[in-house]
Amino acid sequence: MHKVLIENAVFHAKHGLFEEENVIGGKFEVSLSMETDFDRAAKFDDLHGTINYAAVYELIKEEVGRPSKLIEHLAQRIIDRIKQEFHQVKGLTIKVSKYNPPITGEVEKVSVVIED
Repeated sequence: MHKVLIENAVFHAKHGLFEEENVIGGKFEVSLSMETDFDRAAKFDDLHGTINYAAVYELIKEEVGRPSKLIEHLAQRIIDRIKQEFHQVKGLTIKVSKYNPPITGEVEKVSVVIED
């Protein structure tokens, strides 16, 4: 099995429970690891033998652009879309991070990870 990774894709988006988070927005980061078999792409230099990571990135960008209260929900939506649109993905792991979370104390970011 092989993996295609999209690492540290950064977006400005409006996710959160609090009204100001949905008005001002904040910085979010998405990293994704997709398991697949890309023997054909490796041997024949053929995009059809792998996962088009540019198309996956656009899917992530679209989902991040749709507000959610929770980053857990955002992460699951991204997984669901990838599984629906990219059947060659055999397994995936996603990490969604929210920078400057609205909690007391000095915290750079909070993250969730889902392995599917």
